[in-house]
Amino acid sequence: MYKNLAATLVAACCFSPVFAQSPAPAQAPLKAAFVYVAPLTDAGWVRQHDEARKAVQAALGNQVTTTYVENVAEGPDAERVIRDLAQQGHQIIFTPSFGYMEPTLKVAASFPNVKFESVTGYKTAANVAVSNARYYEGRYLAGVAAGRLASKAGYVAGFPIPEVLQGINAFTLGMRSVNPKAELRVVFLGEWFNPPRERDAAMTLMNQGAEVLAFHTGSTAVMVAAQERGKLAVAYHSDMRKVAPDAQVAAVTHLWGDYYTRRVKAVLDGTWKSERVWGGVKDGMIRVDHFGPKVPAAVREEVLARQKDIAAGKLHPFAARIDVKDNEGRVVIAKGQTLTDEAILNMNWLAEGVLSKLPK
Repeated sequence: MYKNLAATLVAACCFSPVFAQSPAPAQAPLKAAFVYVAPLTDAGWVRQHDEARKAVQAALGNQVTTTYVENVAEGPDAERVIRDLAQQGHQIIFTPSFGYMEPTLKVAASFPNVKFESVTGYKTAANVAVSNARYYEGRYLAGVAAGRLASKAGYVAGFPIPEVLQGINAFTLGMRSVNPKAELRVVFLGEWFNPPRERDAAMTLMNQGAEVLAFHTGSTAVMVAAQERGKLAVAYHSDMRKVAPDAQVAAVTHLWGDYYTRRVKAVLDGTWKSERVWGGVKDGMIRVDHFGPKVPAAVREEVLARQKDIAAGKLHPFAARIDVKDNEGRVVIAKGQTLTDEAILNMNWLAEGVLSKLPK
C-alpha cells in the first residue's frame, strides 16, 4: 500500500508546476492519566473524578487520550503507579487524594517535563499544582437542611485532617443556625473507603439516636444504612438517590470537569503553570442539590437561597454573628470576625454541639 502511495505522489508532482509542501504530521494526542484511591463505583469521590475525566475527553476530543488506574492505596503503591504512568509518557497526571501528595512530589522531581495535579494536596513544585474545593460551603448548606429536619445527627469521617474538620464544623454550624440545640456525634474510621466499616459506624450512630447522617468517606454505605433504618442522610460527592431514594436529604456534589479540562488545555497550549486553586460554590466546584422527597419545599428554597448568598459573597460559613466556641468552651471565632483561609486550612478544633472528641 505504501509503495503505491509513493508512486502516486511522484506522478502528481510530475504534472504540477510547483512542488507542494508535505503536510505537517498530525500531532499525537496529549496523554492524561488519573489515579483513584478507591474502586470506581456508581457514586462517590472516585465517580466524580471519573466524570471529570470523561468531561476532559468530551471537550478536547482527539487532542487528548485519557486513562485511569483505580483502587490505588496511598503510600508506596501510589508512588509506584504514578511513576509508571510518567514512564509511559503521560504529560499530565491527576492524583486526587490527600495521601497522594508526597508520592506525587517524589515522582515529579524525577520527571520535570511532566505536569502533576495534586488534588487536595497543599505542597507545590515547579511541575506540581494543587487544587481543592471548599467542601465546607456545601456542608454548611446541608447542615441547614438537616437542622430543619432533625436535632441529633451523626457523622462518619475518614481522618481528622483539616479538610474533614472543616466539613464537620460547617455542618454543625449550619444545623445550629436554624436549630440552636442540634447535636452531632462523629466516628473517625482512619481510612477513606471501607464500606463494611462505614456501614457499622452509621448503624452505631443511629443506635445512639442520630436521626440524620452525614459522612466524609468514599462509598454509599452510609446512605444505604440510613435507607434501611428509615432515617435521613446527606449524600456526599455524588447524587445517591439511586441507593437511598427516601433517605436522601440532599447531595453535596463535587464538579471537577471544568477545572480538569482547563488544566489539560493549558498543557496543550503551553500555558500550564503551577498554581493553587481553592474553588467553591461561586466557582461551580461545589453544589447542593438533588433534594429528597422528605424535604419540604420551604427548606429547599431556604437552602438554595443561602447557596446564592455564598456564591455572591454575602454568606460565609465561618463568619461569626456571635462568638463561636469549640466543644471545649474556647472562643475560636470572635463575634464579627471571619476565619481567614489560613485558619480554615489549619483547622484543628470541633465546634460547640459536636459531642465527640478529636482522636489523640
